[in-house]
Amino acid sequence: MPTQPTAPDALTELSRGRDVILEQLDKIIIGQKTVLNQMLIALFARGHCLIIGVPGLAKTLMVRSLAGTLQLDFKRIQFTPDLMPSDIIGTDILEENRETGSRQFRFHKGPLFTSMLLADEINRTPPKTQAALLEAMQEHRVTASGQTYPLPEPFMVLATQNPIEQEGTYPLPEAQLDRFMFCVHINYPDAADEQRILLETTRGMVATVQAVLNAEAILRFQKLVRDVPVSPHVALYATQLIRATRPGSAEAPEFIGRWVRWGAGPRAGQYLLLAAKAHVLLTGRPSVSCADIREYALPVLRHRIFTNFAAASEGVTTDDIIQRILAEIKEPSY
Repeated sequence: MPTQPTAPDALTELSRGRDVILEQLDKIIIGQKTVLNQMLIALFARGHCLIIGVPGLAKTLMVRSLAGTLQLDFKRIQFTPDLMPSDIIGTDILEENRETGSRQFRFHKGPLFTSMLLADEINRTPPKTQAALLEAMQEHRVTASGQTYPLPEPFMVLATQNPIEQEGTYPLPEAQLDRFMFCVHINYPDAADEQRILLETTRGMVATVQAVLNAEAILRFQKLVRDVPVSPHVALYATQLIRATRPGSAEAPEFIGRWVRWGAGPRAGQYLLLAAKAHVLLTGRPSVSCADIREYALPVLRHRIFTNFAAASEGVTTDDIIQRILAEIKEPSY
């Protein structure tokens, strides 16, 4: 790959790279193209994903395969109630110099020092360990014994949650939920995909993925995403969508006050724009439209809107509310 491609070359390279990545992943992951696309969008926008799905939907395999196509170091942490912050960050170990006989502490890096981290069942670990992961996600660095250590770049966390079993879990606080760019829902495959899964996974053949991009290329494209221009018209539309989620706001429709306890903050608007920017680059386009904002409203907003008892009693979900907001809030006029 060229070191510094021009903008048109970079658009072509990134769009082609995305197609090849999805083609490679299709060898192992059957269906779930929307989920895989959202993971790629989050990666190039320097975001993190919270993945919610029942057991057995290949969440771990999906993340590991994605890391393989990107030549990124991959590690998995199984979060448990007895997991301590030092178990994921690392700890100081006392070592002896055999030549001089002197002893000194050396920091032994934990599994957090990787480019793509799968945080499995993140809500099963206590808040203290969740907070340690929070700093890493936000700052791309960790602190141990007063020392700060930078994490590898690129750095991405994909955390999973089981929506069924809630006993013995520690719900993620709102501040940590807000650090995730996307909340991705993985649903059951359709009938045709499930039949193919059964046939493919019960044979002796083992499929492998080939590397398509590397860390250097990903960092280049992450910078390119930030450089995509957004018109004031599109930014205003994103602003109106975010403000419409807040009870008491002048822009909020009537049903928001009836069903919503707390709406989305400014970070949701930032992630809406970044998702739209990454989306247009991955599809080979140079500019963002309001339709691109709507494309990622669900994964960006569904974990940032907190419903009240009235919504629960009426069976209204956050996805229902977001869809109604999208129907209610029209694009601003030029």
